[in-house]
Amino acid sequence: MSKLVTIFGGSGFLGRYIARRMAKQGWRVKVAVRKPNEALFVKTYGSVGQVEPIFCNIRDDGMVMMALQGADAVVNCIGTFDKTGKNNFGAIQSEGAVRIARLAAAAGIAKMVHISSIGADADSDSVYSSTKASGEIGILKHLPNSIILRPSIIFGSEDQFFNRFATMSKMSPFLPLIGAQTKFQPVYVDDVASAAVNAVTGDVEAGIYELGGPEVASFEDLMQRMLDVIKRQRLLLRIPFFAARIMAWGFDLLHRASFGILKNGIVTSDQVKSLRVDNIVSGAHKTFSDLEIVPTALDAVLPEYLWPYRPSGQFFAIKDSAKKFSK
Repeated sequence: MSKLVTIFGGSGFLGRYIARRMAKQGWRVKVAVRKPNEALFVKTYGSVGQVEPIFCNIRDDGMVMMALQGADAVVNCIGTFDKTGKNNFGAIQSEGAVRIARLAAAAGIAKMVHISSIGADADSDSVYSSTKASGEIGILKHLPNSIILRPSIIFGSEDQFFNRFATMSKMSPFLPLIGAQTKFQPVYVDDVASAAVNAVTGDVEAGIYELGGPEVASFEDLMQRMLDVIKRQRLLLRIPFFAARIMAWGFDLLHRASFGILKNGIVTSDQVKSLRVDNIVSGAHKTFSDLEIVPTALDAVLPEYLWPYRPSGQFFAIKDSAKKFSK
C-alpha cells in the first residue's frame, strides 16, 4: 500500500499545492481542515479515494490524533493573522503546531515538515513573529529531526498580497504603503510546495530552511512592479510608521469595541511591528540551493494571474494593439 501523509491546512493557499504534488508522487493524502465541505476540490488531485479532506481542529488532542492515524509523515501549513479569538496566534502557531509534533512523536511518525516564516523570532515584539518562533522551538523539542521551512512573502494566483493591492488599485487613485522601504524576497508558492515535498519524500537534512525568491525588493518597488503588470498608474503613498501605529491602534480599538463584529482587515498594530523588519533570507540557515531548487522569478508568474486587473482585462492587449493600427 502507498504511503500516507497528513497535511494540516492542506486546502489553503500553500497546502493545496503540496497536496497536489504529494498525490502526483503516489502518496495517499489526508487533508486536515476545519471545513472539509469547502475543501472537496482537493479530491480531484488524485485518483478516487487518494486525497480526502477530513475535519480537524488543531486545538483538540483527540482530533489531531485521529488525523495522524496511520500516517507516515505530517506537514503543517496552518497559520493565522488573527491576534484575538479562539484561533489566535498562540493557539494556532505555537500551541497547535506543538500539539501536532507531540502527538506525531507519540504515534511514531518520524518525519514532520512545518511551514513557518522568515520573520520568526522569539525576541520579536510582534506576537505573530514570536509565536512562529515558539512553535518552531516546541516542534524541535518533540521531533528534533523535523524540517522547518521559513518562506518570505509567498506569491501565486490565490495570494493575498499582490491580489489585494491590485484590487485596491482598481478603486483608489493611490496605494497606501506602510514600510515602503522594507525589503521582501517574494517566493513562488509552487517552489515552497516543491521544497515541502522534497523534505517529505527525499533524503533532506533536518533543520531550518529560509526560502526566498531570486529577487530582493522594497515594498514600494514590488507595488510598482505590480502596477506595471496591470498597466495602471497610481500614487504610491508612503505612510510613516508613527502614523501607521495611530491608524492601526484605531482599527484595533474599533474591533475590540464591536466585540469582534467589525474585523480589522486593514492593518493591525502587530502587522505594523512586522513591517519594520526586512523579510529576507538571513544567510544563517539552509536555503533553496540545499534542496536543489531554483526559485522562480516574479516576472515569470505575475502576468499570468494579474491580467484581470488591467483596465480592459483580457482584452487589454488586443485594444492596445488596435491603437497602433488606428494611427
